[in-house]
Amino acid sequence: MADLDHSARRATPPLLKHLNERKVLDMLRADAPISRAEISRRAGISKPTVSLALRSLVDAGLVREVDHDPGRPSYGAVFFEPVPDAALVLGLDLGARFLRGALCDLRGEIRARHDVEQAAADADAALAVIATLRTSLLSVAEVVADRIDSVVVGVPGVVNTETGRIDMTSIPGLEGRSFGDEIEQQLGTAVTVENDIALAALGEQWLGVARGVDDFVFLSIGTGLGAGLVLRGELHRGRHGAAGELDLVSAGVDLDIDPCAEAISSLAQEITMRDGSSLLRPPYDPPAVFAAARSGDKLAGAVVEEEARRIALHVVPIAAVADVALVVLGGGIGSNGDLLLAPIRRLLAELLPYPPRVEVSSLGDAAVLTGALAVGRRSALDNVFLERKRRLTTSAP
Repeated sequence: MADLDHSARRATPPLLKHLNERKVLDMLRADAPISRAEISRRAGISKPTVSLALRSLVDAGLVREVDHDPGRPSYGAVFFEPVPDAALVLGLDLGARFLRGALCDLRGEIRARHDVEQAAADADAALAVIATLRTSLLSVAEVVADRIDSVVVGVPGVVNTETGRIDMTSIPGLEGRSFGDEIEQQLGTAVTVENDIALAALGEQWLGVARGVDDFVFLSIGTGLGAGLVLRGELHRGRHGAAGELDLVSAGVDLDIDPCAEAISSLAQEITMRDGSSLLRPPYDPPAVFAAARSGDKLAGAVVEEEARRIALHVVPIAAVADVALVVLGGGIGSNGDLLLAPIRRLLAELLPYPPRVEVSSLGDAAVLTGALAVGRRSALDNVFLERKRRLTTSAP
C-alpha cells in the first residue's frame, strides 16, 4: 500500500489532487461514517487515491477515524467522518429588544445560544454587547475564538451590497454606518451583515417550513413589515439590497392597507369607540386584539379579518410578479396562524389565478438566527477546505 500511495502521489497533479480531496470530503459530509472502500466505489476513484485524500484531510484536521455504523457490516474496515468543530460559526440577530446569538458547528449543531435583552437598543451599545456575548458563547461551548470561521449578523434595514452601509433601519445610530466593518475590527473575525428578514427566509429554507421550496417569500409582520424573497433557491437581494421592502407597496396609492402593530392598534381603537360592546380596552395592542378574537369578541374578530385582508393585499403583488409557491408568515403578528391563515388563503384564492400556499414560520423568533447560521455554515464548509494547507503549515513542528 505504501508503494501504491507513493506512486499515486507522484502521478497526481495538484489540481486533480484538490478535486479528489474535495470529492471525498463532500461524500463524507453527505453520508458519514463511511469506509475508504465505499468512497472509492461510489466516487469512482482508486483506493490509493482515496487513501491519499483521506490522509491529507485527516492531517488538516477536517476528517477523523470513527467507529463504524453499528447498522452496517464493517468487515474490519476503517471508517471516517468529518470533524464537525473544524470551524464554528457565530450567528447574531440584532433586534429592537433582544440581541440573540448562537454558535454552531459544520454539522449545523448548536453548540451554545444566548439571548440578551437590551435596555437601549442602539448601535454603539450593541457593539459592546456583541463582544460580551461572543465571550459568553465561547465559554459555554468550551472553544477558543480562533475556531470561529465567520460571523453573520442580521439587522433591520437595507444593507447596501456594494458599500455595506445600512439604510432604512429602526435601530438608533445604525443609519448610514458600515456596521460589519466595525464588528470585524472589534472581533478580529470576518463579518457578514444581512437584512434580518432575508436571513429569516434562509433559516426557513434550511431548517423550517420552506425546506425543498425553490420559490417562496418570508413575510414578517410585527412593529414593521418586511419580506425575504427566495427565487430559484437563492436569496434575491435586488440591485441595492432593498428587495422585500413592503412598506413601499402602497406608496402613491390612497389605500389604508398597513398591517403592522401600530395600524392594528389604531383600527381596534377606532372600531371600539364606535361600538362599546367589545371587551377590548386601551392600549389595544395586537396580543390583546388576537386574544379577544380567540375568546369570541366580534369586534376583535372584525379587526383580525381586516388584518388578514391587508396581509393578503401585500402578498398579491409578490405572487403576481414572482409566482412564488409558498408564503411564510412570521413576526409577532404573522405568527397568529390559527386566526389569519384561513382568511388569507381564502382571499388569495379569490384574487389570484395561482394562489401560493400560505404557512406560519416553524422557527418563530429563531428564524433570523437560524438563517445567519445557515449563511455562515455554507461559507465555513468551503473555507475550512480552502484553508487546509495553512492549517497543515501552522501545525507542522
